[in-house]
Amino acid sequence: MTGIRWLAAAAHTGPGSITLWILAAALFFVPSAVVVSGLSRRFPEEGGIYVWTRRGFGDWHGFLCGWCYWLSNVFYFPSLLLAGVGMAATALGFAENRIWLVIICLAILWIASITNIAGLSVGKWTDNLGGLSTYLGGALIIGFGLLVWLRFGSVTAIRIMPEWNLDKLNFWSQIAFAFGGLELGAIMGGEIRDPKRNVPRAAWIAGLGIAVFYIAGTLALLVLVPPDRISIVTGLVEAARAAGTRMGFGGLPLVMAFAICLGVMGQLGAWIAGSARLPFVIGIDHYLPPVFSRLHPRWRTPHLSILILSGACTVFVVAMQAGENLRTGYQLLVDMTVITYFVPFLYMFAAAWKYGQRLSSAAGLVVTVLAVVLSFVPPGDVSSVWLFELKLTGGFVLLAGGAWVCFHRFSKRA
Repeated sequence: MTGIRWLAAAAHTGPGSITLWILAAALFFVPSAVVVSGLSRRFPEEGGIYVWTRRGFGDWHGFLCGWCYWLSNVFYFPSLLLAGVGMAATALGFAENRIWLVIICLAILWIASITNIAGLSVGKWTDNLGGLSTYLGGALIIGFGLLVWLRFGSVTAIRIMPEWNLDKLNFWSQIAFAFGGLELGAIMGGEIRDPKRNVPRAAWIAGLGIAVFYIAGTLALLVLVPPDRISIVTGLVEAARAAGTRMGFGGLPLVMAFAICLGVMGQLGAWIAGSARLPFVIGIDHYLPPVFSRLHPRWRTPHLSILILSGACTVFVVAMQAGENLRTGYQLLVDMTVITYFVPFLYMFAAAWKYGQRLSSAAGLVVTVLAVVLSFVPPGDVSSVWLFELKLTGGFVLLAGGAWVCFHRFSKRA
């Protein structure tokens, strides 16, 4: 779940993001953990959020939920890649070269995809390396931030109340999104030992570590760099450069860049492994073409699902940059991710409400709706508000329309 790139987005909104982290943990993460734990115990089989929705509201809603969740990765993976590679490019001095950015993004994407086609016995090492690199990068920025604060003080006055700035409202939804991911493990319930016990336990253990990581990391960035100078794409490298200059370690930005890139590869691998199981389960239910329910003859993985998703992400990495700079193209990808990703959360919390988890469901639904609404608020430096909104709205309409066509095409066979 932990994504180091969200530290830059939070720090960019100012010290008030600390309060938002706490509120997101209390009003979104904790309800998510309660709901995922409860629904995993009730329905421990493979498919997770798709199965919960189908059992609660019927086949069409289950299909739409699974469809949105799976295809949200078409936007999520490119935004994750652009963030990680953008940081490395800034440290190495080729941040404005779009061709190299795209080439490196696609190389990381396909390495993560191929290792997961070879099975979890191979793909888990990409994921584990990424997890260690993420926490290494976080530990470095937190440690250097603490040292700079002790010796020189903070460059940002820490005021914990959020500022109502219209230009930064868009980033608030990303703080809730950063706590998403618990439901991914439940999707792989059929491949987890004792999912009734281990999924809830993992959820609660993860929550504490993630909250501490985000809050401490955001504070460290604010100690090192003022909010208005923190880029949501390259802010971590900028902070590392500031810390290295003050502490006399000029190689820190380069170390951070590689840690971030490896972390992105690991995070990408984990999401590819988990999300590929959704179309596989839907294919078994006959609501997708038969190719999705096929397993690789040697590695027994849903390889065609992985290849189709990776191919679509390849197209989006290139297409979403057309007519936009890296900053705005990245923001479009993040907003489309949040919108399509949180539609399944509406179903998940509604299903939990139906099965008696009322308080957690109500809190989760409020935060989810607010996150979707705020995603449509354009950032202040967007070149064309109308084009920005058209891409967001049109992209989601096409995605939902594709779900309707596909479901009705295959519902008779199902």
